[in-house]
Amino acid sequence: MNVRAANVRAMNGGIRNGGIRFDGVTVAYDATVVLDDFDLTVEPGEVMALLGPSGSGKTTALRAVAGFVRPRTGRVLIGGQDVTALPPHRRGIGMVVQQYALFPHMRVEANVAFGLKARKVPRGEIAGRVAEALEMTGMDGFAERYPRELSGGQQQRVAIARALAVRPGVLLLDEPLSALDARLRAGMLTELARLHRELPGLSMLYVTHDQSEALTLADRIAVMDRARLRDCGTPQSLYRAPGSAFTASFVGSANLLAARWCGEDAVELDGGVRIRVRGSGGGEGEATLCIRPHLIGLGEPPGPSGPPSPDVPDMNVLHGAVTGLQWRGASHRVTVSLPPSGAELTAEVRELSSPPALGEKVSVHFAAADAVVLPPGGTP
Repeated sequence: MNVRAANVRAMNGGIRNGGIRFDGVTVAYDATVVLDDFDLTVEPGEVMALLGPSGSGKTTALRAVAGFVRPRTGRVLIGGQDVTALPPHRRGIGMVVQQYALFPHMRVEANVAFGLKARKVPRGEIAGRVAEALEMTGMDGFAERYPRELSGGQQQRVAIARALAVRPGVLLLDEPLSALDARLRAGMLTELARLHRELPGLSMLYVTHDQSEALTLADRIAVMDRARLRDCGTPQSLYRAPGSAFTASFVGSANLLAARWCGEDAVELDGGVRIRVRGSGGGEGEATLCIRPHLIGLGEPPGPSGPPSPDVPDMNVLHGAVTGLQWRGASHRVTVSLPPSGAELTAEVRELSSPPALGEKVSVHFAAADAVVLPPGGTP
């Protein structure tokens, strides 16, 4: 067995039973409620992302697990144990924050050892645990360096190593990648996904406002807004069948248009434009139409064979004028205004060799199966 495999096995063997449960947790500062009657379960070994805008209660929920805030009502359980009244150092957690929080006067190995010494781990175990954590995070060659001698991504790896060294059952990550540039973020997401695979007993609670991070890493996503849990599910389920306009706008990008039901499988936009939608048995009254930009094609849809045809079954074809055009390297983002209401649809299409001009008349198309009807309501 090589050194890395041995360290993974040792760390797995030391990890405590993970899993988190919020049981009706409310946190308030005087009259201001910042987390309201919050119920959520994170299974052992699961990565749960808390996603939402600033002020939605994400970090408060994480701090309640860490023990940095005390709920006004409700309980927090870790590994099935009620830890609501326990101090942070007795909760069996590791935590990684946005700004790394490394001690600048300590070498890497001393930073990683800090939590072990605070927990009074026997001196003879500390060196091995530090080496194990640095190996896990790919930082074993940097033990003698100071934080100032490391890049931002390397400093964040050290912060993760410090959190893992205590062999927690739960790893809390509060916007851990927001201070990194795009390339480093992508690399760190890959590393966190690897750690998830190699430490299957470790539960992660990951706070972010970045949709791509949540979609890439999480087993499930909890969508939060104004101190409350709004939706929870797998990234795929929330993306393909969001429960609300708010969820649709926060899990991926979406076109959200005001509509009215006009049949079992159709809605009507302002101005009488009729849209066939995913079979749902229909409804009554106002609704919101959701279509993902990458599911919208530019031009007439291709026919079953031969030249393009607008008569493809279950295909919506709309006509309008280009009001926006953005080149994004591998794709173009084209916004089209639909008459007579002026409602706009944005399509994300492969890079166009001859993109349309602003004001040019174009057609767009999308399948009825890709048009999802949500309860009425706007975006955040």
